[in-house]
Amino acid sequence: MATISTTDLAHRLRPVITRLARRMRQQTSQLSPTQGAALATVDCHGPLTPSELASRERIQRPTATRVVARLEEAGLVTRTADPADRRSHLIAITPAGTELLAAVRDRKDAYLAQRLDRLSPEDLAALDRAAGILERLLEEGDA
Repeated sequence: MATISTTDLAHRLRPVITRLARRMRQQTSQLSPTQGAALATVDCHGPLTPSELASRERIQRPTATRVVARLEEAGLVTRTADPADRRSHLIAITPAGTELLAAVRDRKDAYLAQRLDRLSPEDLAALDRAAGILERLLEEGDA
């Protein structure tokens, strides 16, 4: 078996991962990709200040402020005064935000599961191993 270079593998994986992520995002139209990511971050790590959200999402603070305003208008997050710094706010997910996020995740999972159902047990086992490897890559963060 020929050994593939990491550059060649990256070149092959990048468009596949990008297209798969885009197709799963298309399963929901309620949120933009940025709004969906921000809502998921608030759900997982909240309550957060806008600066903390911007840092976690790797977006500029003004972008985070605009995203939070849209999510708040939609009733998906709330803003309350930060007791540690009255000049800032804490953003927390609302029950409606939690419900929407669960529905979005269910639709994305169903989309992917429908495609996975077509695969052989061997291919499923290979993807299971690959998922673990990709999770480790993400956990390592940026070097």
